[in-house]
Amino acid sequence: MPRIISEIRSISLNIVKTMGVSNKMSDSNPEMRSTAARICRDSLAGIWKHVDSDNVLVKHISGGLSNWMYLVQLPEDTAPAHGEPRQVLLRFYGPMHGQKTVEGMITESVIFALLSERKLGPKLHGLFPGGRIEEYIPARPLLTKELADPELSALIAEKMAQIHRMQVPLNKEPTWMWDTMANWLSTAEDVLKNCEEVDAKQMDIVNQIRSMNLGKEIAWCRNLVSQQKHEIVFCHNDTQEGNILLRQNTRKRDVVLIDFEYSAYNYRGFDVANHFVEWQYDYTAPEYPFYYERQGAEPSDEQKLHFIRHYLRTIGKESAAEEEKLMDEVKVFTIISHLVWGLWSIVNARHSQIPFGYWDFADARLKAYQYLKEKMIVSGPVRCGVKRKDEHND
Repeated sequence: MPRIISEIRSISLNIVKTMGVSNKMSDSNPEMRSTAARICRDSLAGIWKHVDSDNVLVKHISGGLSNWMYLVQLPEDTAPAHGEPRQVLLRFYGPMHGQKTVEGMITESVIFALLSERKLGPKLHGLFPGGRIEEYIPARPLLTKELADPELSALIAEKMAQIHRMQVPLNKEPTWMWDTMANWLSTAEDVLKNCEEVDAKQMDIVNQIRSMNLGKEIAWCRNLVSQQKHEIVFCHNDTQEGNILLRQNTRKRDVVLIDFEYSAYNYRGFDVANHFVEWQYDYTAPEYPFYYERQGAEPSDEQKLHFIRHYLRTIGKESAAEEEKLMDEVKVFTIISHLVWGLWSIVNARHSQIPFGYWDFADARLKAYQYLKEKMIVSGPVRCGVKRKDEHND
């Protein structure tokens, strides 16, 4: 194992032991600071070649077991020599990242590099075993309620459309969604069979979920999607507010999409629908279950059309027919979004040490899935391949 990876894992284990579920790699930890300084010294040019843990500023930004991120800055009295950045974002892949394949890590790096080159994401300053060095963007994540801001919604739509127009050297078949659900289903079934340590309330949720045949639900979704042709594009697949940064200190409002961990070729309707679903969930709650379910916050048809029109204008496909088509896609993939992240939440109920109400979230998403599925079966749309109950086969 490369030296840096060994050091990172050693640091992470020590931090986990001393700080419990918070899992924060302290920026005051001498070992952490020394590692950060050496990575920047090895990977960056100019004045960075002379930094060490005593003269570089390191500040923990965020992160759990999946990623740790740090702002690393040159001292105020140190001037860049050849246009190198004064500050960078250092991202470490943590132990949870080890569950991914090497192919997945390479794919994520390729995607990040392409987005950087096309100015659709932060600039890539360097790669190292166990992480990467990114442009630090003075920005803040959007608040959930800000997703409904008409100006910001239009900007998000335009950024999503630009990403959807990208040609990325990856498998162009829409296998990501089905493969991901199949993988998560396998793990979720094991979790549901072996969850004796949950409390009484959570066990009620577990038993409710056990009554569902999740494999059959995935098959139902696959059949639903197969009834109609859907456009396939390169998707972000997780445009929730925490992955949308609002640039600071700029004359004109602008947003940047980040964290392309789940990016792949997929049905465009999923990307749009999944974004709309995120209007309903706020992940800033300070106490258990660490999220708010915002009843009634789903975008109205008018708000959806506002987003869709800016999206279609960006890709040059403005028409009433295209609007109707994408609105229909959103209906289908809104249902599937709830099932996807319901499965994700079951898996993480066991495997994540980040404090979050995973069982509560799984319950909320799967109930939403069942409600919307029944609603579609009862009222259509027939064109998406779901017959009304009063219809019969000829």
